[in-house]
Amino acid sequence: VQLQASGGGLVQAGGSLRLSCAASGRTFSGYAVAWFRQGPGKEREFVATISGSGIRTYFADSVKGRSTISRDNSKTTVYLQMNSLKPEDTAVYYCAVDTRPAHSHALVTVSDAMDYWGKGTQVTVSS
Repeated sequence: VQLQASGGGLVQAGGSLRLSCAASGRTFSGYAVAWFRQGPGKEREFVATISGSGIRTYFADSVKGRSTISRDNSKTTVYLQMNSLKPEDTAVYYCAVDTRPAHSHALVTVSDAMDYWGKGTQVTVSS
């Protein structure tokens, strides 16, 4: 599975961005998908995840209430909508796929569980 993350950019604090994660040549169907981020000088951290079924989602406390994650009906793209952005959201955002979730409603938050990673997309939030 090849993943392509896009939608990053430079935005002022309080603004919004929608990140996209597209699978090329293969559907996401049944796979849990997660977003991670790595800020300057920081370790990579979990941001959000959506189950293969699309029914369940989970967010890191740092973005909870400000973000939504969704997947389209054809399940070839997963979206991360981020609102009320803060300077501390500045990071490279990566999407990743777990092709072997325990079940269709499983959520995956651990980077070691991910099988494929996309190249990141830079999000920069100015104060």
